[in-house]
Formats: sequence, C-alpha cells, structure tokens
Amino acid sequence: MTIKTLLTTAALTLATATSGFAACSGHEEAKMTCAAGTVYDADSNTCKVVSG
Repeated sequence: MTIKTLLTTAALTLATATSGFAACSGHEEAKMTCAAGTVYDADSNTCKVVSG
C-alpha cells in the first residue's frame, strides 16, 4: 500500500471512531423508527403494517 492509502484509511477510521463515541456519549435510549403506515412491534423487534 502507498502512504496515501494508509493515511486515508487511518483518517477514516479515526473519524468513524470519534463520531461513534460522540453519538454514544449521551447515553440516551435508542429508539426504533418505522416507515409511514407501520408501527414498531416490541415482541418481534420489527415494524408491522397497520391494518384498519
């Protein structure tokens, strides 16, 4: 690998690691978002189509 490739890889890895840390630092509860017309079903951990 060339030095440019190594530096680019290192920069991307560092950027990913720091953004993940920043997103996790609040320790808020994660929330599931479903598409319009669906609701989250906690039993199956999926979005189900709303009928009715």
